[in-house]
Amino acid sequence: MRLLLVHPSALMYSEIFLRLEPLGLERVAGAARDAGHEVRVVDRQVLSERVLRDEVRAFRPEALGISLNYLANIPEAIELAVKVKREVPDCFVFFGGHSVSFVAEDVLEQAAGAVDAVVRGEGEPAIAPLLEAVRDGGVDGVPGIVTAAGRGPAPLMMHGIDSPLPARDLMRNRRRYFIGELDPCASIEFTRGCPWDCSFCSAWTFYGRSYRKASPEAAAEDLARIREPNVFIVDDVAFIRPEHGNAIADEVERRGIRKQYYLETRSDVLLRHPEVFERWARLGLRYMFLGMEAIDAEGLDLFRKRISPDENVRALEAARRMRIQVAINLIVDPAWDEERFRVVREFALSVPEIVHFTVMTPYPGTEIWHTESRRLTTRDYRLFDIQHAVVPTTLPLDRFYEELVRTQAVINRKHLGLRTAFGAARILGRNLLHGQTNFARMLWKFNQVYNPRRQFADHGMPVRYELPLPRPVDVGDRRQLYVHTRPAPQTSPPRRS
Repeated sequence: MRLLLVHPSALMYSEIFLRLEPLGLERVAGAARDAGHEVRVVDRQVLSERVLRDEVRAFRPEALGISLNYLANIPEAIELAVKVKREVPDCFVFFGGHSVSFVAEDVLEQAAGAVDAVVRGEGEPAIAPLLEAVRDGGVDGVPGIVTAAGRGPAPLMMHGIDSPLPARDLMRNRRRYFIGELDPCASIEFTRGCPWDCSFCSAWTFYGRSYRKASPEAAAEDLARIREPNVFIVDDVAFIRPEHGNAIADEVERRGIRKQYYLETRSDVLLRHPEVFERWARLGLRYMFLGMEAIDAEGLDLFRKRISPDENVRALEAARRMRIQVAINLIVDPAWDEERFRVVREFALSVPEIVHFTVMTPYPGTEIWHTESRRLTTRDYRLFDIQHAVVPTTLPLDRFYEELVRTQAVINRKHLGLRTAFGAARILGRNLLHGQTNFARMLWKFNQVYNPRRQFADHGMPVRYELPLPRPVDVGDRRQLYVHTRPAPQTSPPRRS
């Protein structure tokens, strides 16, 4: 079967700081190809709409899958589905991905027949049975599938993540993927899932609070196949298990793999296992993203981070000793007033680290979606991008965006523009020598992208597709929030005497 997989356009944040290869889509492509299907991939982050249109006309896909890890891409995906159905009426169109898994039925209804199914949960175990059912007729019995007729069996969860291998060879314009100075940059997955339960996050509800690890051999083998000199480790929290991080390091050393790395982790994990991060720093770990989320205990408690401000400070000090550059994320509460913005700006200017800001957003799949959704001031999917306020702000909305951009501008003053270009001249020169312009372009784009008038005006866009309100759920019963649920352990039958 001819399968075309599509990743939608980049979001606002990705216009500057990063553009990551769609690793999940590559793995689904790998699974489909392993099952004998002819697969092509178009990533709209790096390819034009014309390329996608030409691909549809030339390839005439029998099935089209669109990855929806971000709510803000849903209107674009529905409109694309309509166009493909018009061009190839018999094409089976389906959506899959993290965010759409939580709103599957509503998106199907909004698509009004342009989308045939939504895949809830992990795509790798679903793709081959789905395509087989499309070929043979009748997809309702495929695990994880939602159609206009309702939900099929529960989605399957992979026991391990060693396979399928990502079909990286299907990607075009790989040189356009980067994160900060790491240009170009590939992505890899060492673990999947998160055992924590932060109230603003849907990673733990998607995976049912499960946590799986790639074998060290498979992780190193995948890493060795990557041609790019830089690699982003996409794990929600890297090196939770120190023995796993060390085992992969053993394989990396044995194979003589030399890369530069960027990863995400938690402050408490870094403090518990500094020796693992020190070892990876020797192997090429250069950058680390720490989701601090708040600078005070009250904010950390609000987001249920289960960590203290002191631990966050000590984690930054530890990373500095290891000479790992850190990017901090802080969550902007729409309730902040001018004084609170001022305090946070002072903090951001007082530390050498890069400080990013994201706006507190109740996403489907998060606990705060069920507790805060009644306060929504908009349900325009496009504004659910962690850069817009979707609940009431203490300040007038236009003033909120002025303070937000003024606070985000700390990044511009400290880490972008002419000063950074001089400081990173060696890296910049090397990248440009190799035809890599992503990092260079990033240095000058802040004022083009972050503009309070633009963000305020976004609220006035005509709205065709709206996020549905959540169905009543008892958030005290965590399993009701899950997409994947782990089966209860089987007990042995009683012995007969």
